[in-house]
Amino acid sequence: MSKTNEDDQKSDLPIRDYPRLLRRYIRLNELSSDLVSTLDIDILLHRIVEAARELTECEAVSLLLMDPQTGNLKFEASTDLLLEGLGRTTVPTDNSIAGWIFSHSKPLLVEDALQDSRFFREVDVLTRFETKNILGVPLRTKDKTLGVIEAINKEAGSFDEEDLRLLQTLAAQAAIAIENSTLFQQSDLVAEMVHELRTPLTALIAVTNLLKRSDLPQEQRLKFANTLDEEVTRLSEMTTDFLELSRLESGRTRFHREPIHLGGLIEECLEVIRPQAENERISLEVKIERSIAPVLGDRNGLKQVLLNLLNNAIKYNHHGGKVSIRLLKGKDDVLVSIEDSGRGIPPEAIPKIFDRFFRVPDPDGETPGTGLGLAIAQRIVKNHGGVITVESEFGKGSTFTIHLPSEGIQ
Repeated sequence: MSKTNEDDQKSDLPIRDYPRLLRRYIRLNELSSDLVSTLDIDILLHRIVEAARELTECEAVSLLLMDPQTGNLKFEASTDLLLEGLGRTTVPTDNSIAGWIFSHSKPLLVEDALQDSRFFREVDVLTRFETKNILGVPLRTKDKTLGVIEAINKEAGSFDEEDLRLLQTLAAQAAIAIENSTLFQQSDLVAEMVHELRTPLTALIAVTNLLKRSDLPQEQRLKFANTLDEEVTRLSEMTTDFLELSRLESGRTRFHREPIHLGGLIEECLEVIRPQAENERISLEVKIERSIAPVLGDRNGLKQVLLNLLNNAIKYNHHGGKVSIRLLKGKDDVLVSIEDSGRGIPPEAIPKIFDRFFRVPDPDGETPGTGLGLAIAQRIVKNHGGVITVESEFGKGSTFTIHLPSEGIQ
């Protein structure tokens, strides 16, 4: 980590500045306790990087986790200075500082990042940030290494042994918290699925028992048979969507990255849903900025998101309504907006619209669905480093907008 004479000087630090050292360890204990009590993975990762920045007194911190599908590290969280540009950028394990730390499962201090051949320069290009020095440690549990946390650019002086010890201790607690959060999410999803299955299963049991009655009129028998068919179809769709969401949330879904012309993909999706729109007398209005270059993404995943939003725009629309699709270039991203003239979303339902199994209340009970489509769409877009936003006026329609990072543009 450092030269011998520097080690001798650093060994005097705890004695020379004991009060400050004590304060840092007290703060470490407070922050570690806070991490263990947090089960929401996004909140947890944000707290980890902020805690690391505070403890190591540096300009920025990034946290990368291993993507089991690609074998590469992926930025999952970072402090504000890096946040806007990074998204979910992938970093190779075989030619990066973070990759070396992960592969060797050892800490590493790089005094001059620009002179280190392992430095992954693309990060500075994306974030417009100048990396000078890096202190990185592995996020390691008892059985495996989950990823890497890197403290970047010491604010005063250089990273020292105490910075390393503090970051290693925090990383040990953080790795446990990340693993606990992942396990909790998986068990929570299963519990939700079991709860949602009860309603269609109860209906199936009731209808099956009624169909056994010999005195049941033929007309009623056909009605119950239709109900049986509808509930079985709903169960099939729900289990399919559930398995897909489970794979997405556990990181088991493989995404194949390639340049995609979003304009062409939108037109392809419109051809798929056009018969449905014509059946409901819904007009389709399209506006595409042809100057937008391809984005880097998974074609099948993005097509699934577009089809889901377009289907919803038709399904929740009025007979004879309109759906408008626009592809625009934003300041730092590419926008795909899908606006409908339908029933809109009640204000109290908007915060829950992307929740698993949530469905907007339908007084007539005429709109089928599993309540997982938007949750799946949100997860796919998030895996592309983007977000989905929604604006709605109850009774007048809704607009869903996909924001994809422009860093993927070729």
